[in-house]
Amino acid sequence: MHETWTLTQRELRAYFDGPAAYVVLSVFLAITGWFFGNALFLQNVASLRSVFSIAPFVFLFFVPALTMASFAEERRSGTLELLLTLPVRDWQVIAGKLLSVTILLSLAIALTLIYTLTVSILGDLDLGATIGGYLGLFLLGLTYASIGLWASSLTRNQIVAFILGFAIVFVLFLLDKVTDFVPSWLGVILQYLGADYHFQNLLRGVIDTRDVLYYLSMTAFAFFLTTYTLARRPE
Repeated sequence: MHETWTLTQRELRAYFDGPAAYVVLSVFLAITGWFFGNALFLQNVASLRSVFSIAPFVFLFFVPALTMASFAEERRSGTLELLLTLPVRDWQVIAGKLLSVTILLSLAIALTLIYTLTVSILGDLDLGATIGGYLGLFLLGLTYASIGLWASSLTRNQIVAFILGFAIVFVLFLLDKVTDFVPSWLGVILQYLGADYHFQNLLRGVIDTRDVLYYLSMTAFAFFLTTYTLARRPE
Protein backbone atom coordinates (compact mmCIF):
# COMPACT_ATOMS: atom_id res chain seq x y z
CA MET A 1 0.00 0.00 0.00
CA HIS A 2 2.99 2.31 0.44
CA GLU A 3 3.60 2.30 -3.32
CA THR A 4 -0.08 2.96 -3.99
CA TRP A 5 -0.17 5.91 -1.61
CA THR A 6 3.01 7.33 -3.15
CA LEU A 7 1.38 7.17 -6.59
CA THR A 8 -1.78 8.74 -5.15
CA GLN A 9 0.22 11.67 -3.80
CA ARG A 10 1.90 12.05 -7.19
CA GLU A 11 -1.47 12.28 -8.91
CA LEU A 12 -2.88 14.70 -6.34
CA ARG A 13 0.13 16.99 -6.75
CA ALA A 14 -0.46 16.96 -10.49
CA TYR A 15 -4.08 18.05 -9.95
CA PHE A 16 -3.29 20.78 -7.43
CA ASP A 17 -0.12 22.06 -9.11
CA GLY A 18 -2.27 22.96 -12.07
CA PRO A 19 -5.71 24.54 -12.36
CA ALA A 20 -7.67 21.27 -12.71
CA ALA A 21 -8.52 20.71 -9.05
CA TYR A 22 -9.37 24.34 -8.35
CA VAL A 23 -11.56 24.63 -11.43
CA VAL A 24 -13.45 21.43 -10.60
CA LEU A 25 -14.00 22.41 -6.96
CA SER A 26 -15.04 25.97 -7.81
CA VAL A 27 -17.40 25.07 -10.65
CA PHE A 28 -18.93 22.17 -8.71
CA LEU A 29 -19.66 24.44 -5.75
CA ALA A 30 -20.96 27.18 -8.03
CA ILE A 31 -23.41 24.87 -9.80
CA THR A 32 -24.67 23.09 -6.68
CA GLY A 33 -24.75 26.41 -4.81
CA TRP A 34 -26.88 28.02 -7.49
CA PHE A 35 -29.46 25.23 -7.37
CA PHE A 36 -29.43 25.19 -3.58
CA GLY A 37 -29.78 28.98 -3.40
CA ASN A 38 -32.54 28.97 -6.00
CA ALA A 39 -34.57 26.50 -3.93
CA LEU A 40 -33.84 28.34 -0.69
CA PHE A 41 -34.43 31.95 -1.71
CA LEU A 42 -36.83 31.73 -4.66
CA GLN A 43 -38.89 28.69 -3.67
CA ASN A 44 -38.46 29.14 0.09
CA VAL A 45 -37.50 25.48 0.49
CA ALA A 46 -34.69 24.54 2.89
CA SER A 47 -33.76 21.17 1.44
CA LEU A 48 -30.78 19.34 -0.01
CA ARG A 49 -32.95 17.71 -2.66
CA SER A 50 -31.84 20.21 -5.32
CA VAL A 51 -28.16 19.53 -4.57
CA PHE A 52 -28.58 15.77 -4.72
CA SER A 53 -30.59 16.11 -7.92
CA ILE A 54 -28.00 18.12 -9.87
CA ALA A 55 -24.77 16.60 -8.50
CA PRO A 56 -25.06 13.24 -10.34
CA PHE A 57 -25.63 15.10 -13.60
CA VAL A 58 -22.56 17.28 -12.97
CA PHE A 59 -20.51 14.15 -12.30
CA LEU A 60 -21.31 12.95 -15.84
CA PHE A 61 -19.05 15.71 -17.17
CA PHE A 62 -16.60 16.34 -14.36
CA VAL A 63 -15.44 12.80 -13.66
CA PRO A 64 -14.51 11.94 -17.28
CA ALA A 65 -12.78 15.33 -17.48
CA LEU A 66 -10.71 14.49 -14.39
CA THR A 67 -9.75 11.02 -15.59
CA MET A 68 -9.26 11.63 -19.31
CA ALA A 69 -5.52 12.39 -18.98
CA SER A 70 -4.77 9.68 -16.42
CA PHE A 71 -3.45 7.15 -18.92
CA ALA A 72 -4.05 8.81 -22.29
CA GLU A 73 -1.61 11.65 -21.72
CA GLU A 74 1.00 9.39 -20.13
CA ARG A 75 0.68 6.99 -23.05
CA ARG A 76 1.03 9.84 -25.55
CA SER A 77 4.06 11.35 -23.84
CA GLY A 78 5.74 7.99 -23.27
CA THR A 79 5.81 8.27 -19.47
CA LEU A 80 3.37 5.38 -19.01
CA GLU A 81 5.97 2.84 -20.12
CA LEU A 82 8.47 4.36 -17.71
CA LEU A 83 5.95 4.34 -14.86
CA LEU A 84 4.98 0.72 -15.44
CA THR A 85 8.62 -0.39 -15.52
CA LEU A 86 9.10 0.85 -11.96
CA PRO A 87 8.90 -1.75 -9.13
CA VAL A 88 5.13 -1.38 -8.90
CA ARG A 89 2.36 -3.53 -10.28
CA ASP A 90 -0.24 -2.40 -12.77
CA TRP A 91 -3.02 -2.61 -10.20
CA GLN A 92 -1.07 -0.34 -7.86
CA VAL A 93 -0.79 2.30 -10.57
CA ILE A 94 -4.51 2.07 -11.29
CA ALA A 95 -5.39 2.12 -7.59
CA GLY A 96 -3.24 5.20 -7.05
CA LYS A 97 -4.92 7.09 -9.86
CA LEU A 98 -8.37 5.95 -8.77
CA LEU A 99 -7.73 6.95 -5.16
CA SER A 100 -6.51 10.40 -6.17
CA VAL A 101 -9.64 11.11 -8.22
CA THR A 102 -11.83 9.74 -5.43
CA ILE A 103 -10.13 11.99 -2.87
CA LEU A 104 -10.67 15.03 -5.08
CA LEU A 105 -14.34 14.16 -5.60
CA SER A 106 -14.76 13.50 -1.87
CA LEU A 107 -13.35 16.96 -1.17
CA ALA A 108 -15.85 18.49 -3.58
CA ILE A 109 -18.68 16.59 -1.89
CA ALA A 110 -17.43 17.53 1.59
CA LEU A 111 -17.48 21.22 0.71
CA THR A 112 -21.23 20.99 0.16
CA LEU A 113 -21.67 20.26 3.87
CA ILE A 114 -22.14 24.01 4.24
CA TYR A 115 -25.53 23.48 2.59
CA THR A 116 -26.31 20.74 5.11
CA LEU A 117 -25.45 23.10 7.96
CA THR A 118 -27.69 25.78 6.44
CA VAL A 119 -30.63 23.38 6.15
CA SER A 120 -30.16 22.16 9.71
CA ILE A 121 -30.36 25.75 10.94
CA LEU A 122 -33.22 26.98 8.75
CA GLY A 123 -35.33 23.84 8.32
CA ASP A 124 -35.81 20.21 9.24
CA LEU A 125 -32.87 18.10 8.10
CA ASP A 126 -33.82 14.59 6.99
CA LEU A 127 -30.78 12.82 8.43
CA GLY A 128 -31.46 9.48 6.74
CA ALA A 129 -31.86 10.97 3.27
CA THR A 130 -28.83 13.20 3.83
CA ILE A 131 -26.55 10.32 4.82
CA GLY A 132 -27.90 8.21 1.95
CA GLY A 133 -27.43 11.06 -0.49
CA TYR A 134 -23.82 11.68 0.48
CA LEU A 135 -23.03 7.96 0.47
CA GLY A 136 -24.65 7.69 -2.95
CA LEU A 137 -22.62 10.61 -4.33
CA PHE A 138 -19.39 9.08 -3.03
CA LEU A 139 -20.15 5.66 -4.54
CA LEU A 140 -21.34 7.21 -7.79
CA GLY A 141 -18.15 9.25 -8.08
CA LEU A 142 -16.04 6.17 -7.32
CA THR A 143 -17.79 4.15 -10.03
CA TYR A 144 -17.58 6.90 -12.64
CA ALA A 145 -13.90 7.45 -11.82
CA SER A 146 -13.12 3.77 -12.33
CA ILE A 147 -14.94 3.80 -15.67
CA GLY A 148 -13.17 7.02 -16.68
CA LEU A 149 -9.78 5.43 -15.98
CA TRP A 150 -10.67 2.48 -18.17
CA ALA A 151 -11.69 4.83 -20.98
CA SER A 152 -8.40 6.70 -20.59
CA SER A 153 -6.41 3.46 -20.79
CA LEU A 154 -7.90 2.69 -24.20
CA THR A 155 -6.45 5.63 -26.12
CA ARG A 156 -3.61 8.14 -26.38
CA ASN A 157 -5.98 11.03 -27.01
CA GLN A 158 -7.46 12.89 -24.04
CA ILE A 159 -10.49 14.12 -25.97
CA VAL A 160 -11.30 10.61 -27.15
CA ALA A 161 -10.87 9.37 -23.57
CA PHE A 162 -13.30 12.05 -22.34
CA ILE A 163 -15.88 11.17 -25.00
CA LEU A 164 -15.59 7.45 -24.28
CA GLY A 165 -15.84 7.97 -20.53
CA PHE A 166 -18.77 10.34 -20.84
CA ALA A 167 -20.60 8.01 -23.25
CA ILE A 168 -20.28 5.03 -20.92
CA VAL A 169 -21.39 6.80 -17.73
CA PHE A 170 -24.18 8.59 -19.62
CA VAL A 171 -25.55 5.24 -20.82
CA LEU A 172 -25.44 3.92 -17.25
CA PHE A 173 -27.22 7.07 -16.10
CA LEU A 174 -30.01 6.56 -18.67
CA LEU A 175 -30.56 2.81 -18.43
CA ASP A 176 -33.31 2.89 -15.81
CA LYS A 177 -35.12 5.65 -17.71
CA VAL A 178 -35.86 3.58 -20.83
CA THR A 179 -37.57 0.66 -19.11
CA ASP A 180 -40.99 1.76 -20.43
CA PHE A 181 -39.83 1.15 -24.00
CA VAL A 182 -38.52 -2.41 -23.61
CA PRO A 183 -40.01 -5.77 -22.60
CA SER A 184 -40.60 -6.15 -18.87
CA TRP A 185 -37.91 -8.82 -18.41
CA LEU A 186 -35.34 -6.58 -20.06
CA GLY A 187 -36.62 -3.58 -18.13
CA VAL A 188 -35.79 -5.29 -14.83
CA ILE A 189 -32.21 -5.88 -15.99
CA LEU A 190 -31.77 -2.34 -17.31
CA GLN A 191 -33.21 -0.88 -14.13
CA TYR A 192 -30.72 -2.78 -11.98
CA LEU A 193 -27.84 -1.71 -14.24
CA GLY A 194 -28.88 1.95 -14.07
CA ALA A 195 -26.51 3.98 -11.90
CA ASP A 196 -29.10 6.64 -11.11
CA TYR A 197 -31.65 4.04 -10.01
CA HIS A 198 -29.42 2.92 -7.13
CA PHE A 199 -28.59 6.52 -6.25
CA GLN A 200 -32.28 7.36 -5.96
CA ASN A 201 -32.74 4.33 -3.69
CA LEU A 202 -30.01 5.56 -1.35
CA LEU A 203 -31.46 9.05 -1.46
CA ARG A 204 -34.63 7.73 0.18
CA GLY A 205 -32.60 7.19 3.32
CA VAL A 206 -32.62 3.39 3.22
CA ILE A 207 -29.10 2.03 2.75
CA ASP A 208 -29.65 -1.28 0.98
CA THR A 209 -26.60 -3.51 0.56
CA ARG A 210 -27.75 -4.31 -2.98
CA ASP A 211 -27.27 -0.68 -3.98
CA VAL A 212 -23.86 -0.48 -2.31
CA LEU A 213 -22.78 -3.78 -3.89
CA TYR A 214 -23.87 -2.52 -7.31
CA TYR A 215 -21.46 0.42 -7.16
CA LEU A 216 -18.63 -1.62 -5.71
CA SER A 217 -19.14 -4.34 -8.34
CA MET A 218 -19.16 -1.83 -11.20
CA THR A 219 -16.03 -0.20 -9.80
CA ALA A 220 -14.26 -3.54 -9.49
CA PHE A 221 -15.33 -4.57 -13.02
CA ALA A 222 -14.02 -1.33 -14.55
CA PHE A 223 -10.83 -1.71 -12.49
CA PHE A 224 -10.38 -5.23 -13.91
CA LEU A 225 -10.94 -3.96 -17.46
CA THR A 226 -8.30 -1.27 -16.96
CA THR A 227 -5.85 -3.84 -15.60
CA TYR A 228 -6.55 -6.09 -18.59
CA THR A 229 -6.07 -3.21 -21.03
CA LEU A 230 -2.72 -2.26 -19.52
CA ALA A 231 -1.60 -5.90 -19.47
CA ARG A 232 -2.22 -6.11 -23.22
CA ARG A 233 -0.17 -2.99 -24.01
CA PRO A 234 2.48 -3.52 -26.67
CA GLU A 235 5.92 -4.21 -25.24
